[in-house]
Amino acid sequence: MAGWSDEELRRIAAADDLHISPFREDGKTYGTPTWIWSVVVGDSLYVRAYNGQRSSWYQAAVKQKEGRITVAGMMKEVAFEPVDGPINDLIDDAYREKYKGSPYLAPMISSRARAATVKIIPR
Repeated sequence: MAGWSDEELRRIAAADDLHISPFREDGKTYGTPTWIWSVVVGDSLYVRAYNGQRSSWYQAAVKQKEGRITVAGMMKEVAFEPVDGPINDLIDDAYREKYKGSPYLAPMISSRARAATVKIIPR
């Protein structure tokens, strides 16, 4: 899989409009787009489920492993990869920077949301 270009990451990092659509059970039909927060760490794009692993989009992303995102005027076919481990500290920092002052920041860096972190990779 090719990675994100520097320009794509710049545009995504500046945007606040990422919509995620993992495939449905049939593996062909896209799910309803869900607006979520996103952050860029290094050369990778990450998202988290506010409601943790019970979130329907998170469950679909982990099960189906593919789908689509729409962000910053781009529509991209993507793969989803669950994330765990020390990278979550850097993702927390990115959330703190991008969304500072938001009343939703604390839940997005909580253990519940951290457990539902997904890396988005272009296909």
